[in-house]
Amino acid sequence: MEEDTIKITGFHAHVYFDPASRDIAARVREGLGARFNVQLGRWFDKPIGPHPKGMYQVAFLPNQFDKVVPWLMLNREGLDILVHPETGDAVADHTVNSLWLGEKLDLNIEFLRRLNSTLSN
Repeated sequence: MEEDTIKITGFHAHVYFDPASRDIAARVREGLGARFNVQLGRWFDKPIGPHPKGMYQVAFLPNQFDKVVPWLMLNREGLDILVHPETGDAVADHTVNSLWLGEKLDLNIEFLRRLNSTLSN
């Protein structure tokens, strides 16, 4: 069955870092903010939710995908980045409907399942 992309209300990019790469993550963040009208989320220096290491989130609209993602591809400076759609299904969005730049990290899928369960009740 073909899915309709109209269900995508936005995208998130999660830029992962550790203490040694935090300055690199800051440079990437600065570049994103200077070039694109995106929402830059808070810094999380420790794992949070389904994310296995420190990260910040970048939220952007579907019509920005073709500019933001290629820029991240060429300017991620070795950082691992998860890009996923926002469709209302947290598990599918973070797993089967996602793409990775760099290494694919192991997410806490059980956290996402609980989130989906909470949202559907």
